[in-house]
Amino acid sequence: MQIPAARLDQIANRFAELEARMASGMIEGDEFVQASRDYAELEPVAKIAADVKAMREEAVSLEEMLADPEMKAMAEDELAAIREALPLQERKLALALLPRDSADSKPAMLEIRAGTGGDEAALFAGDLYRMYERFAAENGWKVEPVNMSASEVGGFKEVVANVTGSGVFAKLKFESGVHRVQRVPVTESGGRIHTSAATVAVLPEPDDVDVNIDPGDLKIDTYRASGAGGQHVNTTDSAIRITHAPSGLVVTCQDGRSQHKNREKAMQVLRARLFEKTRDEAQGAEAEARKAMVGSGDRSERIRTYNFPQGRVTDHRIGLTLHKLEEVLAGPGLTELVDALTAEDEGKRLAALNE
Repeated sequence: MQIPAARLDQIANRFAELEARMASGMIEGDEFVQASRDYAELEPVAKIAADVKAMREEAVSLEEMLADPEMKAMAEDELAAIREALPLQERKLALALLPRDSADSKPAMLEIRAGTGGDEAALFAGDLYRMYERFAAENGWKVEPVNMSASEVGGFKEVVANVTGSGVFAKLKFESGVHRVQRVPVTESGGRIHTSAATVAVLPEPDDVDVNIDPGDLKIDTYRASGAGGQHVNTTDSAIRITHAPSGLVVTCQDGRSQHKNREKAMQVLRARLFEKTRDEAQGAEAEARKAMVGSGDRSERIRTYNFPQGRVTDHRIGLTLHKLEEVLAGPGLTELVDALTAEDEGKRLAALNE
C-alpha cells in the first residue's frame, strides 16, 4: 500500500520535534524517559519514511530526465531500479506503521499442560518445554521455572515458566493452543502410532501498574509440596495456593523451598492470568481486530501437529508443513514457524487496512 505524502511529512515532523526536545535539556525525570522511549520507537520508522520520500522524489526527477536524449538511457536504468525497490520499501513502512500490540515487548508466562494421551501426553509436554527452552537460548532469553508438576514416567503434567528478554511475547504469542503429537509411545509394545496432545498458553506478563489486585480478594492457603523436588518435599508447608475471589482463578506454586518465594511466584502467575483475562475481554469487543489474527489464542484451538514417523511438523493455521521435526524440537527450527506466523499475521492486518 502507498503511504500518503502528508503522512510521511507527519512522521518526519514528529521525529524532528522529539529530537529537539531530547537535545534541549529542558525535560527530565518521567517526561525524559517517555520521550526517550518515543524517540527509540519512532527512529526506525522515520528512517524508512525518509527513504521512501527520497526515492519518490528521485523517481520524479528521473522521469523528467527521460525527455533529455543524452540522459534518457541512464535515467531509464536508474528509474527501473527505483521502481523495483520502492514497493518493497513502501511495504516495509506500512508494516512499521501497523498498530502494535502493547504487550509485544513484555516478558511472558509460558504454561504447558499434558492433555489427552496419559503418560505419553506428559512426555510430549516435556518435549515442548525443552523446545521452548532451546528456542529461548537461541534468542538470548532467560527461562525461569515457576511451577512444575512432574509425571511419574518423565515429562510434566504441568509446567509454568517465566520467559524474560527482548520481544518475548511478540515471538511466542502465536504458540498458544493445542499441540498434537503422533508417534509410537515408549510404553507401546505393539509399535502402534498413538495421537496425544498438550496445551500451550503464552500470557504477557504485566507491569505492576497494569493489574490492580485487592489483597482482600485473595484467599491464600499453604500446604506441603508433593511429587519430585528433593528432601524438602513433605517436610514443610512451603507450597502456596492463591484463590482470587472475583475471577475464581486459582494459582498454585510448590517449586521452591521458600514459602515466601512460592507466594511471590504464584502472585506473578495470577497477575499474568488476570491481565490476559482483561485483554481477552477487550479483544472480544474488537471483532475486526480478532479476525485479522493468525489464531485466536484460544487454548482449545488445535494449531500444530508433530508427526514423528514422517519427521514433519504442520501448522494448521497457515497450512505450513516442514520436514524438519528434529530441528524444530531442537529450538532453532522453530524460528521458521514463528517467522511464517508473524508474516501471515502482518499480511492479514495490512489487507484489513486496505479494505
